[in-house]
Amino acid sequence: MSHPLDRPVLSALRGARQASLAITTGAAMRFQPGYAAFAVCPDPTPQALADLAQLDMPEGVLITVEAEVQPVPQGLVSVKAAVLAQMVLSAPAQFSKTGIAVEPLGEADAADMLALATLTEPGPFYAMTHRLGDFVGVRHDGRLLAMAGERMKPDGFTEVSGVCVHPDARSRGYAGALIKVVTDRILARGEQAFLHSYADNAGAMGLYRALGFVERARVNMQVLAKPEVSA
Repeated sequence: MSHPLDRPVLSALRGARQASLAITTGAAMRFQPGYAAFAVCPDPTPQALADLAQLDMPEGVLITVEAEVQPVPQGLVSVKAAVLAQMVLSAPAQFSKTGIAVEPLGEADAADMLALATLTEPGPFYAMTHRLGDFVGVRHDGRLLAMAGERMKPDGFTEVSGVCVHPDARSRGYAGALIKVVTDRILARGEQAFLHSYADNAGAMGLYRALGFVERARVNMQVLAKPEVSA
């Protein structure tokens, strides 16, 4: 592995901060169910791929993110494949709008966070995804309108994730304001912020570039499922 972000799932599950969330079956690993469905074979040999297919899948899927496309294990099918732009923050994010009240989110907000993520689909988000790192949000009259937070944490890096805005509250600058808060905290800890975006999502890519992110590499995401689940 030439760079920790070439295999972010593996780097996170072997890192000091998230190794406790690793579930292992033979040579394959995944995050604890409920936190994330990301999985990896450290060395994609036929046996390791067979082990991957044996991992528990309560979410119904396993998700791989790799620099190189990995073979689909026997017994699983690829239900989605996409190229992601992996971006790193090159300088502290600049954000001009002020007056947006950003508040911390935690266990008391978990149901609202899951509901917002389910509605807006910023990426895989489950009942305990909010526990992967710090999250912040914007509320109005008690209603959660936007949020952003942290997900995978390879040593020295933290991923910005869960960025979403309710359809009723778009074009107000919430996403940019929240990302700035999240990235400022990451930088203050001496880490580098990174994120993943669908490479063909021009709108999201434009926002991230405006906030100071630059594309580091293209990586390959696969969503794997049992044949009977995908049917």
